[in-house]
Amino acid sequence: MIIYTFPVHTAFIDRDLEMISPNSRIKALEFTQSPIKLPFYFIIQFFQLLWFLPKTSKYLCFFGGYHSVLPVWFGKIFGKRCIIQAGGMDCINMPEIGYGNFRKKWLRKATTYSFKNCSLILPVAEALVRQDYSYDSKIGPKQGLLNLIPDLQTPIQVIPNGFNTECWRDFGKTREPFSFISVATGTSNPSRAIVKGYDLIEELAKNHPEWSFTLIGDSKYNSSLPNIKVFGKMKAQDLLEAFNTHRYYLQLSTSEGFPNSLGEAMACGCVPIGSAVGAIPEIIDFTGLVLPKKDLTLLEDLLSQFLQEDPKEKSILARKRILDFFSYQLRQEKLTKALIVIKPGDLNH
Repeated sequence: MIIYTFPVHTAFIDRDLEMISPNSRIKALEFTQSPIKLPFYFIIQFFQLLWFLPKTSKYLCFFGGYHSVLPVWFGKIFGKRCIIQAGGMDCINMPEIGYGNFRKKWLRKATTYSFKNCSLILPVAEALVRQDYSYDSKIGPKQGLLNLIPDLQTPIQVIPNGFNTECWRDFGKTREPFSFISVATGTSNPSRAIVKGYDLIEELAKNHPEWSFTLIGDSKYNSSLPNIKVFGKMKAQDLLEAFNTHRYYLQLSTSEGFPNSLGEAMACGCVPIGSAVGAIPEIIDFTGLVLPKKDLTLLEDLLSQFLQEDPKEKSILARKRILDFFSYQLRQEKLTKALIVIKPGDLNH
């Protein structure tokens, strides 16, 4: 049985459980993100891991952090593999915007211990392994695991996220011209809003009152602009409908690993506009627009030409990009293989 731990239950946790369960028994154990509850959850997790120990074959963690410390320790003590899927903030140090595990002393120690002592690291993007960050000039350039943990020796294999393109699809509906959509949770926190690029979206919306913007994921996010509509978390069916009625998807994040909503929106035919961080340029490639620097004037200049291009052609290319390179089946195949055995020839830094 695989014990799967994570700090918060999300849609991509459910997707991984769905991918893994046909081949292996898997038990999900949610941790906490609350600093107040942290000591209690360490105690709870210890006894959970002890209770399931006789049946446990390996440990799997999404993100490195406090929740991965005990699974890694149990793995070392009892000779069981512990695999960590690196997802984003666990490979980042951006105190300038209040983001990343490595900006906090004890969280940095927990993350470093976890990555140095686990059996295998599975980042969702190559940029999380090592990147020379240059998007926001205020932020330090050395990001990624090998920059933040220079003596890291743990094997690494990049496995990008994958999307169910039978679920996330283009219905061929009429899309409102100059309609933009973005999805992110926790954006009522000002720091989180900057991480997700909402500061740029607000400026863009202010300059273009004739354009419409839809922000989904946090109903408490507040915008004073009449052309910005805010919604809370949506069920998959409602989100699917929203993607199919908007022309462009915005992913202007200051930092990202591999944004799931970008892939889902592209699979639905949204034309992507994103920042040059994490896996965003790789996902978008030639199907949309990639902003190389966090600069509103530059964004406006690029958009003035980009928005004149045929969006219907870009829409078809966006969906094809996900079908060809980021399918559900491809991730399932690679993830299942990595969980079964480590093959040195399959691993790379």
